[in-house]
Amino acid sequence: MLLQFGIDWGQLLRDIIAYGIQGIIAIIIILVAWAIGSVIGRAVNKLIERTGLEKAFDRTDVGKAFRAAGIDLSNLIGMLITAFVVVIGIVVALGYLRIGGEAGVLVAQVAEYLPRLIGGIILLTAGLILVALLTDYIGKLLTGLFPKQFVEIGELLRNLLLIGLIALIVSIALDLMLFTGPLVYPLILGTVIIGAGIFIGHTVVRNIIEDHPEFASAAPYAKFLVYLIFLMVGLGAIFANFPQAAHVIQNVAWGIAIAAAVLLIPVIYTLAKKMAGEAKG
Repeated sequence: MLLQFGIDWGQLLRDIIAYGIQGIIAIIIILVAWAIGSVIGRAVNKLIERTGLEKAFDRTDVGKAFRAAGIDLSNLIGMLITAFVVVIGIVVALGYLRIGGEAGVLVAQVAEYLPRLIGGIILLTAGLILVALLTDYIGKLLTGLFPKQFVEIGELLRNLLLIGLIALIVSIALDLMLFTGPLVYPLILGTVIIGAGIFIGHTVVRNIIEDHPEFASAAPYAKFLVYLIFLMVGLGAIFANFPQAAHVIQNVAWGIAIAAAVLLIPVIYTLAKKMAGEAKG
């Protein structure tokens, strides 16, 4: 019955054999890439451990966060290197198969994007490591340069530098992974503003309390107010490209400002009364 359709069994058999051979070769390419990637990944893993880079990274704040999350630096980088080599092998294998039609176009697009994705993750990881080591080194220099009473200023500058460099690395990695859009960069900017505000508020209020203990009772209100200010500014930056949301945030900010002013009235009155009593005494 199949002969009625004019099937060329010889050609069909040759096509099956040809496609089968291509599939086997593609699988071999991926397996070879996996083997090479595993060797390179293990070598990088051992290199990081023996050079002491991992120990130096573990002493930084970012490294401590990695350890707390159960992430081993050398293993992570080794796995990423292995994954990158395997992805390259997959791209080569898919290119060798030469899949046609719309499916081929889709596969080609995926194959073209995979190296960007893994490369962006590697860049992000390596960038975080370098940023952590650099800011830790700069922080030690700044701590040594500032007098003891201004050590917190050095720590503040180190934390601000850490936030800024992390934002830079994240933006570069997102560009590499093609994660772009109207919300990406405002989101990074807003996050930086909020993070910087937290560090600034904490450091400034702590220094004020140390120099002027009489303001200790007002410290929680001041810290809360500083956090709110930077939070509103950060949210405004994040939703800057969305006028309606920005307008809502602006109205909320005005409401918070009025509420904060009302809350500060009894605090200011209490402090003024206390200072007046001390002046009379």
